[in-house]
Amino acid sequence: MRAGTYERLEIDERLEFGYFLTDGETRVLLHDSEITEPIEDKEYVDVFLFHDFEDRLAATMKMPILKEGEYDWVEAVDTVDHMGVFVNIGLSKDALIANDILPEFRPMWPEKGDKLYCTMRITENGRFFARHATEEVFSEKFVPASREAFNKSVSGHVYRHIAAGCFFYSVEGYKGFIHTSQMTREPRLGELVEGRVIDVKEDGSINVSLLPRKQEAINPDAEKILDYMGLRNGAMPYSDKSDPEDIKERFGMSKAAFKRALGHLMKERRVYQEEGWTYFTKEQ
Repeated sequence: MRAGTYERLEIDERLEFGYFLTDGETRVLLHDSEITEPIEDKEYVDVFLFHDFEDRLAATMKMPILKEGEYDWVEAVDTVDHMGVFVNIGLSKDALIANDILPEFRPMWPEKGDKLYCTMRITENGRFFARHATEEVFSEKFVPASREAFNKSVSGHVYRHIAAGCFFYSVEGYKGFIHTSQMTREPRLGELVEGRVIDVKEDGSINVSLLPRKQEAINPDAEKILDYMGLRNGAMPYSDKSDPEDIKERFGMSKAAFKRALGHLMKERRVYQEEGWTYFTKEQ
């Protein structure tokens, strides 16, 4: 018998604090704290084997949330700088997400309560390691969003960081991207964030803004301009001198409406124009 396996074992001996179980050759302890239902009248018990805190092979009737080769959501419970982040897998012993697969920037590590979509690896000596899902896993799992999701509120957990921003998976199953220009700070891996859908891609993935809804105080045309600029890293090749047909095709508004919206944004010092382009200000 080894840690990380599921076994049906025979009850061998009742102790003051639990039971000894056996496969006919080896005995393991099933402590009272690991019993989930009465077993007094049973001859065999289905258990999961693990190493206890004294590194002894032990049995539990609790089943782990994670299994090797399968994925599920688990919650971060503790962080140890030189080791990584421990996640609750439904047992008395947690699984470790090693520091070498966590973000290099320490503030991006998950904190207690953050959730990650993980699978588990069990080493030969019975250590439990968790690994969060890759982009490929989420690409196969996600639910395409419809155009009706545009401008709707959405929440989900961050699962990947890149230089330009971060990816997250929503409670509806949408796969989203948050550009750095659309956040006031970079969220942690596993953090639950809430934002607004600012674009729905052809494949059903979404772009999301975490910025406060200042747009409630500005007109929809100005909001549309800010959203477009946010998707282009804060710059667009349009200004109040642009061709009316180009503006109509890109933004669906007249040249006059575009100029009014742009003028409002420049008055608030949220954008500025230079050589036919419009840019976010540093404040924006």
